[in-house]
Amino acid sequence: MKNIKYCFFTLWGLLCSCHYLDIVPDNVATVEYAFRMRSTAEQYLFTCYHYQPHFADPYNYPAFLGGDEIWSNPFDVNTPKLNWQIGMGFQNVVNPYCNFWGGGQGGTDLFLAIRTCNTFLDNIGAVPDMNDFEKKRWAAEAKFLKAYYHFFLLRMYGPIPIIDKNLPISSGPEAVKVYREPVDSCVNYIAALLDEAAADLPDAITNEVSEQGRATRPAALAIKARLLMMAASPLFNGNTDYSNMVDKRGLPLFSATADPAKWQRAADACKAAIDACQAAGKALYYYQPAAFVPANISETTKTEMSIRNAFCEKWNPEIIWASTDNMASTVQRESLAWLYSSDIQQTVRSTFSPPLKMAELFYSSNGVPISEDKTWDYDNRYGLRKAVHSEELYIKEGYTTAVLNFDREPRFYADLGFDGGRWYGQGRYSDTDNVYVAAKFGQTANNHAWSFSITGYWPKKLVNYLDVSNAQEVTVEAYPWPVIRLGDLYLLYAEALNEVNGPGAETFKWIDLVRQRAGLKSVAESWSLYSKRPDAYQTQTGLRKIIHQERLIEMAFEGQRFWDLRRWKEAQQTLSQPVRGWNYTGKDEENYYQVRVLFNPIFKKRDYLWPIKESETVTNNNLLQNPDW
Repeated sequence: MKNIKYCFFTLWGLLCSCHYLDIVPDNVATVEYAFRMRSTAEQYLFTCYHYQPHFADPYNYPAFLGGDEIWSNPFDVNTPKLNWQIGMGFQNVVNPYCNFWGGGQGGTDLFLAIRTCNTFLDNIGAVPDMNDFEKKRWAAEAKFLKAYYHFFLLRMYGPIPIIDKNLPISSGPEAVKVYREPVDSCVNYIAALLDEAAADLPDAITNEVSEQGRATRPAALAIKARLLMMAASPLFNGNTDYSNMVDKRGLPLFSATADPAKWQRAADACKAAIDACQAAGKALYYYQPAAFVPANISETTKTEMSIRNAFCEKWNPEIIWASTDNMASTVQRESLAWLYSSDIQQTVRSTFSPPLKMAELFYSSNGVPISEDKTWDYDNRYGLRKAVHSEELYIKEGYTTAVLNFDREPRFYADLGFDGGRWYGQGRYSDTDNVYVAAKFGQTANNHAWSFSITGYWPKKLVNYLDVSNAQEVTVEAYPWPVIRLGDLYLLYAEALNEVNGPGAETFKWIDLVRQRAGLKSVAESWSLYSKRPDAYQTQTGLRKIIHQERLIEMAFEGQRFWDLRRWKEAQQTLSQPVRGWNYTGKDEENYYQVRVLFNPIFKKRDYLWPIKESETVTNNNLLQNPDW
């Protein structure tokens, strides 16, 4: 047969789904050609990596506009934002947005990705010009990716089919009508696969020029920790909302009984991952000024850059795994405020807009929630105040802005751009040569038909400080999207320890390491001195709330809030709150600083899990649809 194309049987229907590799010339059998030598096999491995979800895609990845931490500008009608349809409550079962089950509407077909990984694993052993050590490593990378794709689907859909092996092309109609497997079975399968991968993965990437972004042992163990934390959390651990999910085999897909042992298993996995990371040289990032930065840069600026660069500085020591298939470029243009008056700045889009709830989330300068800081004027937070000289590294001297923007923790100023706020970097690296955001109607950051923040805040954290922004142009310094970093892992471990043992020295240790980098005192000291609930941290329930808020702050805008609120079963309450911002049409302080409701979302119980596309369940009647879809 000429021009053979290797087809993988689709597991959800009776049709075939073909996958063509770019490396394959015409008239050559795909699989045979791909594994005939090391170089082509490596390109096939890169194809397995290429299926990674588009973490840095601002318009399609659900965790950007699908939740409540970033809103968009409705006047920007030129760019389809499929993920925003989820945030506005328009998800549907006929053609779901961000469909990762079969692909489409901004989603990648992750079952095709899994089948591609299986094909690689079936054939890597036959490559003639490779040694066994390298074959094992590459196979481990494919297992890691296969496990990650299963995990990603599990997090979205709940119970999924386990695709351990590809079905033969001769399989009949009944063989391809697979079932969803119970959540616990899925978790155990993925965890075991990650353990297999970890055994043959390197501790660190040594060939940094050509191999950055590939899987390592710490990355595999970190993803396992994230998996088991999800499995121990209320959404999947004893959730009675899904007690009626029983398939045609009579098999319950969810356990309705909470199992405390799952938290211990998660804690053990977190500790194992942390140990592996530290052994490989991973550490919390602290900013070291570059040669072009003035030697007398302030500690305030250093702290801000420690926070921002922990995410934006490529391959910094805190990054456990970053995706080179997802370079953060367009997302930076969406997050950057207009800092100069120039129509030449066509590359600044500036429509990513954190709502007021995100500005209110961050702590006071005393390291406790603003609503419970006994020294902070919470009731007057929407009032006005003028900045003084000592505040110029946060807010422009003499500028009048909201009380909400004063006396906040360093992460507030590192993560958010706002009217009157300093925007460090972008070509200015001195403490005395500052540029500030001017966001009222008609001012620099709000002087365009649709290119402005609809809420009055920007996710500055996502913008690399090395981007050059001036009156002539904007040059973006793209960075690989960090999928998981050490600060994330520390907070996961603290959460698991609290669920297992409650408050204790070991639990506080990992939270306080993250807080210390953010320029804050310990949890115990901050709550004891400044909170209206000074003993809150001493109970498991009180510390749970503190840890949740600490995660939401530390991981803000990194795509984790979207998933955390779901696994904690807090999304229905939190994501149904109004989306609010300042009055973007206001030309002066009195009119601009009026709270404006932009949207009233409704998060329904069904929204915790994605719908399976309706046509999939029609073709394969063994697939049980998720509740209420």
